[in-house]
Amino acid sequence: MSKLEFAEQMQHRTKAFAVRAIRFFGKLPKTEEARVLGRQLLRSGTSVAANYRAVCRSKSDGDFISKMGTVVEETDETLLWLELLEEANVCSSEAVRPLKQESDELLRMFSTSLNTAKRNAGR
Repeated sequence: MSKLEFAEQMQHRTKAFAVRAIRFFGKLPKTEEARVLGRQLLRSGTSVAANYRAVCRSKSDGDFISKMGTVVEETDETLLWLELLEEANVCSSEAVRPLKQESDELLRMFSTSLNTAKRNAGR
């Protein structure tokens, strides 16, 4: 798979992740806790896709590293909001599991990509 094909695949995957976050938000209980945490999840979950698209348009190695750093932060933040929803018993573990799993997988891939780019830039 070429870099371009991988980038396109990840754009589709992050967009699908954003859609899943939007739908998850819509199904949250109508409580104040769910509203506050859910809005944070909605913001960071959709930001992953938007910022990954920006990564694909980076103009230099430094720009790539900076933008990928933002993607890593937003993905990790999304994972935090999911953990809080679960641990505060706003949502069941079963409800958050699929999004948590995808967040974790994306976070691992983006972190690896960022670390590789940093190593390569240091040469």
